Amino acid sequence: MEPCSCDTFVALPPATVDNRIIFGKNSDRLCDEVQEVVYFPAAVHDNLGEQLKCTYIEIDQVPETYAVVLSRPAWLWGAEMGANEHGVCIGNEAVWGREEVCNEEALLGMDLVRLGLERADTAEKALNVIVDLLEKYGQGGNCTEGSMEFSYHNSFLIADRKEAWILETAGKYWAAEKVQEGVRNISNQLSITTKIDREHSNMRSYAKQKGWWNGKKEFDFAATYSYLNTAKMMTSSGRYCEGYKLLNKHKGNITFETMMEILRDKPSGINMEGEFLTTASMVSILPQDSSLPCIHFFTGTPDPERSVFKPFIFVPHISQLLYTSSPTFELEDPVKKRPQFKIKPDRRHPLYQEHQQALEIMDNNEICSLNTVLQLGGIK
Repeated sequence: MEPCSCDTFVALPPATVDNRIIFGKNSDRLCDEVQEVVYFPAAVHDNLGEQLKCTYIEIDQVPETYAVVLSRPAWLWGAEMGANEHGVCIGNEAVWGREEVCNEEALLGMDLVRLGLERADTAEKALNVIVDLLEKYGQGGNCTEGSMEFSYHNSFLIADRKEAWILETAGKYWAAEKVQEGVRNISNQLSITTKIDREHSNMRSYAKQKGWWNGKKEFDFAATYSYLNTAKMMTSSGRYCEGYKLLNKHKGNITFETMMEILRDKPSGINMEGEFLTTASMVSILPQDSSLPCIHFFTGTPDPERSVFKPFIFVPHISQLLYTSSPTFELEDPVKKRPQFKIKPDRRHPLYQEHQQALEIMDNNEICSLNTVLQLGGIK
């Protein structure tokens, strides 16, 4: 099986309409994996001696965490993508390169997505949270539920109402690029080249020590740390290049509907089919006017072409999202038991189950009315 990942996009003024930042992501995972949409309120943590249990390891808790909405594989603690009450959005991608991937259990990239959202009220602060945790705890561990070993390093696209940051990692080493206008996307390959706005203090010296960079020519992060040369990335027929083309095709007129259509695009491979499938999608509207609310849309179901994007807005007194929350198994969860992943429980949430039923009816030509399908799916 060829390694597959996801695609994350951001469009900023003047590429967008009405002075908004538009964020979007497809989460491509194994086709039988369920992704849920969950909400966690802001919290104050008085007992700072208590450790926070992430997917595999425990880390130090912080005094305060922000409210978050997450789209995540139902078996793990972290998230593929999400947003917080301050309008910060994060999506991550799997990346591979010259630096060997560690199979030891540490923080998953998905854990880092959630931690960045819970602990930062701006995009750059979220970047700080992620790189600090990366330095302290490292990244590693199996990223799938089951017997298949699938581990990787991570890249992140982090956006808020004002700007976006691309953060790409190789083990504990990293580079970051600030994006203040136009369009940018990431996929499952390193894409930061010579425009590096922040970096790990030893990133260049480590590359020189390994013989990947001679210390004389201009430093290019992607060319140095990945197996692909930069030119091939920009001209290949892969999803990264196709995503870049789609963003630029609509540059100047990008709306949230445009982003949804990009995520639904199958000829480009962005809307993935097969053993790796687009299991969930997210689009966010981040107005630069702080008096306007951010609006976040989630599918919570596979294939955005056959799913409805449901809106979420942070308002007071939000209750848990029951129809998109998967069953919990507490201490009996195969992720928590040792040895792990011996069984694979049914994690389908109500929306997922009814979505499957609706698709079966559509595929059997027993129904033609989209309105009826939406009613069957419990979508109001």
